[in-house]
Amino acid sequence: MESTIATDANRDNWGGGTDKPLGASYGKMMMWFFILSDALTFSGFLGAYGFMRFKFIDSWPIADEVFTHFPFLHGVHAPMYYVALMTFILIFSSVTMVLAVDAGHQMNKAKVTFYMFLTIIGGVIFLGSQAWEWKNFIGGSYGAVQLNDGKIIQFVDASGEQITLESFAKPLDSERTQHIKSKGLWFVEEAALPAITLNEVIEGFKAHPEITIRTEQVNPELKEKTIIPRANAMAYLNESKAVVVGANLQVNEYGKSLFADFFFFITGFHGFHVLSGVIINIIIFFNVIIGTYERRNSYEMVEKVGLYWHFVDLVWVFVFTFFYLV
Repeated sequence: MESTIATDANRDNWGGGTDKPLGASYGKMMMWFFILSDALTFSGFLGAYGFMRFKFIDSWPIADEVFTHFPFLHGVHAPMYYVALMTFILIFSSVTMVLAVDAGHQMNKAKVTFYMFLTIIGGVIFLGSQAWEWKNFIGGSYGAVQLNDGKIIQFVDASGEQITLESFAKPLDSERTQHIKSKGLWFVEEAALPAITLNEVIEGFKAHPEITIRTEQVNPELKEKTIIPRANAMAYLNESKAVVVGANLQVNEYGKSLFADFFFFITGFHGFHVLSGVIINIIIFFNVIIGTYERRNSYEMVEKVGLYWHFVDLVWVFVFTFFYLV
């Protein structure tokens, strides 16, 4: 039985010789394998999102009504503006990464350092922006009421514009307190109670004849939710069970609970990739500064991390399209 001995000639196939498979070093080839496997993972997640959205296409939340916030513009309706800015920042960081890789090919340490720094700044700004988006998504904007069957109804004024619960709820004296262990209820624990109770919403609704409700049902052509005539609205409120403010993994004020589940999971998974990329970029950045790759006479490590960063940017284009545009 013959055995194969690894010789210098064999190692050259992966060590930089002229016979490298596909013209790539071992490190770059492994990075491509990782990107391919990760692309399949994201494809599965986005595919599942697409199937669920198609299944509930007539009740899926409308992105233009969910992502409407912009920093320092409180009360201004700015649908998708901030998400578009986040996307631009991430794509711009991909451009600076290209310039860093090109500078590495030219063995220009100063330019590699400068463009790597810009790439890191872009990644940090994107992560901060995504955290701010999560904060607003979780905190909510208007509030809603959940019915016994789990569906969500929202409140609108005479012009059909959604309004906050605070704008019409009628304050009532209530002795209801949160069930927590420190109050002797060692066997019960619940989430913090909403600032507005269901009874306050119902009584406030009765006192404001100019408002009505709208359901989750969406007209796909008009991209508008179905408004219920005032005369029929109380029939829905009589079937209500809880006030909903913001979003979590069980329920959200925007409509279908699956929307929040997918949003948290997919954007969170992508955010983890961006965070990983920023950390790796910082490590490579400091290696560039201390001259590690200058001594190696190769900036291939910058090129490898560049491949990962471009992949993260490309994935965001699909996430942005699925969640915010389609």
